[in-house]
Amino acid sequence: MLPRVRAMIRLLTLQASYTYERLQGIGIAAAQEPLLEPLGKDSPRAREARVRSAEYFNAHPFLAGIAVGALSRAELDGEDGNRILRLRTALSGPLGALGDQMFWAGIVPALMGIALVASALGRGLEVIVGTVIGYNIWRILITGWGLRFGLAHGMKVAGELAHSRLRQLAVGVGALGAFVIGAAIPWVGLWLLGGSGRSMVAMVLLVSGGFGVGLATIRRPLPVPVITLGAGLAVLLWYWSRS
Repeated sequence: MLPRVRAMIRLLTLQASYTYERLQGIGIAAAQEPLLEPLGKDSPRAREARVRSAEYFNAHPFLAGIAVGALSRAELDGEDGNRILRLRTALSGPLGALGDQMFWAGIVPALMGIALVASALGRGLEVIVGTVIGYNIWRILITGWGLRFGLAHGMKVAGELAHSRLRQLAVGVGALGAFVIGAAIPWVGLWLLGGSGRSMVAMVLLVSGGFGVGLATIRRPLPVPVITLGAGLAVLLWYWSRS
């Protein structure tokens, strides 16, 4: 099996060896091991590389492949050990923040919103199955891309990451998540209220939910909260026109 494929498989279990002392460090070392095989086993350089690979590290687990690829490339290129450790430290914060923005504030809310609307429209088990599959497809695609990206750029990965489309994608997915949740609010509200679309409760739910999502996305561009609330209002008005 190719070393990159083995590293990818190990990345899927990155946090299985999570510790309070090194956090994801041991998992990073396990993922790097197949990529460091060209260094051999017993040479001083190989031993030093493996010791560094198990140092402290903490980032979003789905973007950790970027660090695994970049750090492994740096070791294979014979970069100075102190520079590699500094790169390791420098990648933790940005990869953690970027991953949180993309997944916890974007992909997860978007998938949950779609699942809620589908449930309100009468769908069943296929909603759960589709949500789980969709989520894991995103995870595998992003993790695999990150591993390739890190291997391609090595010590230059931070600069290349700053100019990549990943940041734009994270902002776009976050906006999509806010929009989907805003659009799902009236659907779910009407479903829970048994279809009583003219009730004051439904209107209160719509407005409070819309403003709640708006406040949660206050740091995003202004159109996002506005579109979020507008989508919910449009759905409710469409329902009223049919009743």
